[in-house]
Amino acid sequence: MLFHGVMTALVTPFQNGAFDEKSYRNLIEWQIQSGIHGLIPLGTTGESPCVSYEEHFRIVSVCVDQAKGRVPVIAGAGSNSTQNALKLTEQAKKAGADAALHVTPYYNKPTQEGLFLHYKTIAESVDLPVFLYNVPSRTSVTMTAETTLRLAQIKNIAGTKETADMARIEAILKERPKCFLVLSGDDPMNTDVYDRGGNGAISVVSNVIPETASKIWNLHQKGDRANAADLQETLKELHQILFIETNPIPVKTALHLMGKCTEEFRLPLCKMGDKNREELKRILKNYKLI
Repeated sequence: MLFHGVMTALVTPFQNGAFDEKSYRNLIEWQIQSGIHGLIPLGTTGESPCVSYEEHFRIVSVCVDQAKGRVPVIAGAGSNSTQNALKLTEQAKKAGADAALHVTPYYNKPTQEGLFLHYKTIAESVDLPVFLYNVPSRTSVTMTAETTLRLAQIKNIAGTKETADMARIEAILKERPKCFLVLSGDDPMNTDVYDRGGNGAISVVSNVIPETASKIWNLHQKGDRANAADLQETLKELHQILFIETNPIPVKTALHLMGKCTEEFRLPLCKMGDKNREELKRILKNYKLI
């Protein structure tokens, strides 16, 4: 399975408190028909902390079933408990996912050795490709380039999703094994990561503009970096507005305004403030998305 290009960190639609399978399948189909290169169910954008184990399995299973092998499915399976992360990874494999995405354990703030052992245990326990996810702004722990490169030597550890720190990304790209993938996890820096040899992006903005997000990658891969960069620049306002409140609140609200799902969240997430919601509507109208 080729894990390259722009892969959407999908929202999870809810209806009256329950998983909205119909809207999810429609969203996935629209994504695939729009040229997206992969799907990520139950990352942060999918409100993964607020679903049960049973829901987690069902949501990943539906994603795999709807994708039907047309694009890879990398299931969010992260936890700050290694045992829980193992359980979620086993579920992802059983559901038919092509890989699992694991955020660095949050709140308990492990050392670099703890991070190494966490990922090593998962990779050696379940025969499924593992992607690391380094997002210090959410977890209060930063996995160093040295730890990432150490993990890159382990079978089943396929790559990393990186955010914010370009110096760290460059260090990983410089020393990584050829088969180890580096994905942007921060939409505004996607083309910068591509320019340095990155293998794609796990994207939030592609929830609402999958065709444009995938086109930027496709242009870049064809060697047309200038047009890729120009198209990326046109998305600046959209990148900003989709993070004006905590992700996934703005992007799910945007999809609701576009008629793709309900405006329903699981606490402690809640609806956008009125002022920000009006600004979001204005920006979406500017992009002709509503």
